[in-house]
Amino acid sequence: MDWQEFEMSYREQTRDILNRLQSTMLVSSQLEAALAEIHESVQSLTREVETLLAEQRPDSNSETGA
Repeated sequence: MDWQEFEMSYREQTRDILNRLQSTMLVSSQLEAALAEIHESVQSLTREVETLLAEQRPDSNSETGA
């Protein structure tokens, strides 16, 4: 392999690495956004469950007969 072939190979490999890195960063950003949405959904569901459980709980006054 002469110098020119080496340089061409180096440039191609560098370009490939940078393209893969850019793709990985994009996927990472999409994953981060998806995780934030999931987090919000879980928090919303938790609030709904807590509200439902609070509504289903018998009054503390009715348990003591007061």
